Amino acid sequence: MISSAERIQKAYALIRQARDLPLPPTGEGGKYNFSYIARVKALLQDARDLVKYISKTPTATPELKEEVRRLLQEADRANQEILIQRPDSGSDFA
Repeated sequence: MISSAERIQKAYALIRQARDLPLPPTGEGGKYNFSYIARVKALLQDARDLVKYISKTPTATPELKEEVRRLLQEADRANQEILIQRPDSGSDFA
């Protein structure tokens, strides 16, 4: 069993990995490429899944619960920035 701290570290690494995924070329759909979208969403979901129950454990401190809350917000923000706001060679349809 991995500790809460390790879970949080791994979750942040997954978020970083999602942010670092190279954007497919425009000819392959850019940020609208289904494979790219699926990879980003899978990485972010894996990050959320690693920490989603930490706050419900009896040993979770208020500081730990706050860190989990921030991490979940960061995953949501990454989803917005990567899949919605990131321009791909021109304008966005936002």
